[in-house]
Amino acid sequence: MARALLRIGTRGSPLALAQARAVAARLAAAHPALAAEDAIETVVIRTTGDRVRDRTLAAIGGKGLFTKEIEEALGEGAIDLAVHSLKDVPTFLPPELAILAHLPRADPRDAFLSLKTAALAALPRGAVVGTASIRRQAQLLSARPDLTVVPMRGNVETRLKKLGEGKVDATLLAVAGLVRLGLERCITEVLPVETMLPAPAQGTIAVEARLDDRRARDWLRAIDDPVTAACSAAERSLLAALDGSCRTPIAALAEVTPAGALLLRARIVRPDGSARHDAARQGALADAALLGRDAGEELRRVAGPGFFDLPIPEGTPV
Repeated sequence: MARALLRIGTRGSPLALAQARAVAARLAAAHPALAAEDAIETVVIRTTGDRVRDRTLAAIGGKGLFTKEIEEALGEGAIDLAVHSLKDVPTFLPPELAILAHLPRADPRDAFLSLKTAALAALPRGAVVGTASIRRQAQLLSARPDLTVVPMRGNVETRLKKLGEGKVDATLLAVAGLVRLGLERCITEVLPVETMLPAPAQGTIAVEARLDDRRARDWLRAIDDPVTAACSAAERSLLAALDGSCRTPIAALAEVTPAGALLLRARIVRPDGSARHDAARQGALADAALLGRDAGEELRRVAGPGFFDLPIPEGTPV
């Protein structure tokens, strides 16, 4: 059998596969050669983050565990492109690789899901909320310190199953992922960003390729969304300035104002929710990375050393 013109590497979860299909569809629409049957092959790669389910991400090394094996395959030439949820991609990439395309961003907000109450504010004191995200945990405890937060891992379907089994009273998931899976009916409440600022780059599908692969660069240029790219640059620059990882509760959202400027909102929170600092910047889209770095440097100054230095719970996820 002839080799496909383009091999796309991805994780094997239903959401990851849906995202890979979205990238393939855009490439096929932009390039007639890729619209032919069998022109694009999807290569499923199991990552360390997929294999290790009995510990939190913070305990086993961070969000790079969802990209490491895929990036290795990309660097070795086993695949031509890698499709990621950009929020899962470490701030610093291998020197031979780069994010070369961003699909238009979906709704970046977080969703509250519960079978017991109609809203986060209606949860009773002591209610148990499951989440794998330190960012969500910190902001949740900042808003509702009376709640109990427990680690809960697994793909979207697994978490919904655990919620249905009553292992937790509620959970939080990205709106974008639920919509891409056709599961928006499960959303109890879409949380306002004032309460739950998203993860940097949440809702953005990104495509990574080798810098020396001119063919891939040409193909990806046609599907890169410049507004999403600018917003991602601001948010990821903020992360870099704060040396952010999945162990540091950092939230950010960049949006384009009606006047065409880029508005960045950023937040850092102590893991137990006991303190938080916010910053905002506005400027030209071309200055996105500078705006992110400046906001990150401000937050680093006002927080002072040791702001994030609280033990990260390493209990067994539900």
